Amino acid sequence: MAGRKRSGGRHGSRHAGKRREGWAEGRPGQPTARRGRSHRAGYWIYGQHAVEAACGNPERQISRLLCTDDAALPATAGELELRPEIIDRRGLEELLPLEAVHQGIAALVAPLANPELDTLLPDPESSGVVLVLDQISDPRNVGAILRSAAAFGAAGVIMQDRHAPPEGGALAKAASGALETVPLVRVNNLSRALEQLAGMGFWRHGLAMGEGQALNEISLSGRVALVLGAEGEGLRPLTQRNCDTLVHLPMADAMESLNVSATAAIALFLAYAKAL
Repeated sequence: MAGRKRSGGRHGSRHAGKRREGWAEGRPGQPTARRGRSHRAGYWIYGQHAVEAACGNPERQISRLLCTDDAALPATAGELELRPEIIDRRGLEELLPLEAVHQGIAALVAPLANPELDTLLPDPESSGVVLVLDQISDPRNVGAILRSAAAFGAAGVIMQDRHAPPEGGALAKAASGALETVPLVRVNNLSRALEQLAGMGFWRHGLAMGEGQALNEISLSGRVALVLGAEGEGLRPLTQRNCDTLVHLPMADAMESLNVSATAAIALFLAYAKAL
């Protein structure tokens, strides 16, 4: 199989050509408190930004690159050994999820390896921000959060294996290339991961509507973990107990809450702006 010039990797799966994205987690590897399951089924990444970033990521294994005759190939495609395949629009859409906004280009990829939690900010003297997601299940929300994490320099995004979307095309499209640059760490047990973050020197702020101080009023220096829960349900009680503080975003009375990806973007901006 054709691959990448700079690194070896895994082959795509026979399941990758299905029209709809599956939610099966695949066969688990050897889950631990720090490391979640590995999702091994190949899938299609689509859209210019997502495909360009995937082609430029030396850790990403790509087995096919498809484009329509009117689509622009990303400059990073030159780093691959494989040759792009020309396909008509209807043929491309047969391979992708319904209503996928593909811009005439798609790549069949293997999922990225799951990084270890302790690889985030490995220098004990370094500071930075990580996001912890508590049962956020919409792949587009996770993708948008990754995009904000890239924009505001977050060191990584952490989420539990269960009740979270697998790596897939919708998530990669919403991330607009950030899936290739921001470490996405899956863990088996979120509470243990929060305990490990505390041991790594992180101060854990759980965002909960109307709770505690406003996020803009507290220090966000040093090592900070911003913990966000699912829309409607918020943070689970056990997750709250594993936070050092509960905080909220101040907002006008006209609106009770925000989409979780919007909340993440504002929280990350506040941390980024305070660090300038």
